[in-house]
Amino acid sequence: MPIYDYKAKDNTGTTHTGAIDAPNDLVAQDTLKERGLVVVALNERRKSTIFQSSLSFFNRVPRKEVVLFARELAVMISATVPIVQALRILVKQTSNITFKIIISEIADEVDGGAKLSASLARYPQAFSDFFVQMVRSGETTGKLDETLTYLADQQEKDYDLENKIRGAMTYPAFIVGTMVIIGTGMMIFVIPKLTDSLIQSGAEVPTITKFLMASSDFLRNFWWLLFGLIGIAVFALRFYARTPDGHRRLDSLKFKIPIFGGIYQKVYLVRFARSFSTLIASGIPVTRSLEIVADVIGNVIYKELTLSTIQEVEAGNSVATVFVADRRVPPMLPQMMIVGEQTGKLDLILDKLSNFYAKELDNIINNFVSIIEPLILVTLGIAAAVLVSGILLPMYNLTSTAGG
Repeated sequence: MPIYDYKAKDNTGTTHTGAIDAPNDLVAQDTLKERGLVVVALNERRKSTIFQSSLSFFNRVPRKEVVLFARELAVMISATVPIVQALRILVKQTSNITFKIIISEIADEVDGGAKLSASLARYPQAFSDFFVQMVRSGETTGKLDETLTYLADQQEKDYDLENKIRGAMTYPAFIVGTMVIIGTGMMIFVIPKLTDSLIQSGAEVPTITKFLMASSDFLRNFWWLLFGLIGIAVFALRFYARTPDGHRRLDSLKFKIPIFGGIYQKVYLVRFARSFSTLIASGIPVTRSLEIVADVIGNVIYKELTLSTIQEVEAGNSVATVFVADRRVPPMLPQMMIVGEQTGKLDLILDKLSNFYAKELDNIINNFVSIIEPLILVTLGIAAAVLVSGILLPMYNLTSTAGG
């Protein structure tokens, strides 16, 4: 439904501006007249501006901003501050420019008569379908403040989870990147100078030295080809990942990567259990909850399993039917879901499962961090051994021979 920005006057001559949600301009005018307003200007809002600006990397809305928005809005609503006024206050408190514009537009829409959930749904770059459905549930039950607080808690857990994984990957990525840069610099600038004396001496050059010299020559003369091949490979992989078959194969491959496969699986399980639990506890029907969860998980394989579960539920079968038969799902998940259905406490069981898998994920990440440091030291040792045996040792032998 389109949104119209209006400028109107009341019977006292006071000018009012805002936005109204209506199927067409005639309905918008009639609605404003019913409110005792005389329309001065009415223009349909174009959606492209905010959506286009939000596609920019630098204008994206961080998860942390959304968490703060939910928590602060919950506090103000529980303090009986009107929603529109609360949104206007949040506009002033928000530092992200894109999010500031979004909240301002939402405030205008709500002031014009739109529901908060309907306005949030217009900005998927900031508010997920999961977020919107939770707010809609809070509006329906009349417990919007409680729902927003609960939603903020859940979003904060997801945010902390992502930060923990990102933090665990930062250190090894930095070390590996530094090693690649230093190694490349040595191959291009240092090794050629060290090997010149070996070549001029006419002595027999070991195989490992020949390999280092060939690698150095390639990097010096064909660096553009190497970077070109890397660029083509990255582009081809990204293109393949965007195809349905490629996306599915790559998502399936994630489960088979050593160490990282376990991390990926636990992340998806936490998202599934936590989101499903939250939606069911909010009174959203199971089938609709599964539709939302399917988009939240972030993996095609688990998304397909979740969508297939919808069909089983509609056919009168257990919500765990599909998961029981798939080996990519730990047996504990469907078994506990069956218990939850039988006891009528599926939301509580799923919440316990999400906490359990979150703790397992913490253990995997901690073990990964403890293992990665020795692996890096071993890699550095191997690189040093190659350099010594390929360059320094032959030069030492050459010097010893010349001295003798």
